[in-house]
Amino acid sequence: MSLGHVRPSVLIMSVLAGALSITACQPKSDAETNQDDSIQTEEAVPMSAEPADPNVTILETDDPSESEVADDTVANINTERAQINYLCSPELKVQATYEEDDVILATDKGTLTLGKTNDGTNPEVYEADSALDGSEGFTQWRVAHAARDTGVMRMAGADASKVSTYDCNKTQ
Repeated sequence: MSLGHVRPSVLIMSVLAGALSITACQPKSDAETNQDDSIQTEEAVPMSAEPADPNVTILETDDPSESEVADDTVANINTERAQINYLCSPELKVQATYEEDDVILATDKGTLTLGKTNDGTNPEVYEADSALDGSEGFTQWRVAHAARDTGVMRMAGADASKVSTYDCNKTQ
């Protein structure tokens, strides 16, 4: 190859190399985003107006059978339970705890559970075959009104002819 043929090739190569180096140093028109810019810039994200598919059902197939958990299952039943304090005459303080068909009467003379003997609600009648202190006799408790505002307690020891009666009013 002669020198005359190499000169135009070298000239073209140097012009191309110079053009590439100049364009490499120029700032780009597309702004490159760095991490700080992406935090400050809010991007619009297209959202679907349709809800998720409600027909997708996930079934757990590893659940134990009813017979496997029958012995471990404890059922709690919420029953109506009310506790009311009464002041009776002659002097006696009574704390009555009402549970479904029973009432538990607590006094300074003793505590006794009485069973409901009627289906009515006015008056509600509860009785036990022992005295309030647990000795031989009977105790009867009658409460009136839906709010159980007033009550009457009748008690007797071994001698059923000697009945003590207490008129009771609900205290706040």
